[in-house]
Formats: sequence, structure tokens, C-alpha cells
Amino acid sequence: MNGSHRNDEWPRGRVVVGVSGSLGSLAALHRAVAEARRTGAEVIPVLAWEPPGGELGYRRSPCPPLLAVVRDTAEQRLRDALDTAFAGAGPGVPMHPLVVRGEIGPALVRTADHPGDLLVVGQSGSLLRRRLRHSVTAYCMRKAGCSVLAVPRPELQQELESLHRRNQWHLPVGPAPELVRAKG
Repeated sequence: MNGSHRNDEWPRGRVVVGVSGSLGSLAALHRAVAEARRTGAEVIPVLAWEPPGGELGYRRSPCPPLLAVVRDTAEQRLRDALDTAFAGAGPGVPMHPLVVRGEIGPALVRTADHPGDLLVVGQSGSLLRRRLRHSVTAYCMRKAGCSVLAVPRPELQQELESLHRRNQWHLPVGPAPELVRAKG
């Protein structure tokens, strides 16, 4: 994918950010852009992808046409995430989007391979989901050879997760009746 980097504009550093399209990754992307504006750096949004069934599954039964479709889908997801984050307008900083084949944590660490880089990661998913899967944030903080900035989950994401839990347990979704009576 091509970025919005002009040849006459050489950035002083790089801000690498993991992007998936989730609210947490979009918050991290906005924070990465803010850091790039502050320091005059280039932003490298990274979307990592793997073949269906992972690398081991692909080695067992390779299918190049399927691999091409998955890569194209990953590129489209990154374009969509950038469009969503910036409403179709540019971020105002040099940007070089990158789609990388591999697990997200190792892909981010490999991309942010300069000591002067800043790696920005967001948190997504519920606490239980993060406990069951490997934490990308924890991996990056342990393995990165550069500074890592972990952006907390946005309030909107927390509220949506709370509403989802209440809905799953068939609990009332609106404000508690006691609060409604107290306001009235």
C-alpha cells in the first residue's frame, strides 16, 4: 500500500501503530498521529494477517488463490480503518500504511525495529478475551527494542461491552429505575 509521504518531506522518526479496525486500534491510531504531529515523525499503521488456519495449516494444504484473497481483504480492512479514523481526509502527517503477513505482536515488533521508533498499541476485547489469547500489548512491551505506548480502551468501547454483557444476561439495558426516579 502506498502512503501519503512526499519526497520533499523526510520525517524525523517513525511511529508504528497496530491497526485492526477495532475501536481500541482506532484510538491507538489517533494517538499515534498526535505523537507524530508533536515530533514531526512518520506514521506507519500496520495490519497483520495470517492465512486461514494459521501458518501451520497453510503449510499442510497451501492454496495460493485463497492466500491472495486473504491478503487483499487485509489491505481493504486497513484502507477501511484509515478511512473510518480520518473520515476520508488525510491525517496531516506523513503516513506509510503497511500490511504484514504474520501474528500481530511479532509483526509490530519487527516493523518497529529502529531504537528511535515509537510503537503504539491499543487494547481491544474484554478482559477475559485478552486473558485467553496472548496479549499483543504485553508481547510488544516485553520484546520491542523501542519505546512502547499502550493506549487504554476508549470509554465508548467499555460502554458497548457493558451493554453487550447486560444484553447477553437479559438484564435491563437502560438506566436503573432508581436513577430514573431520583432524577424525576
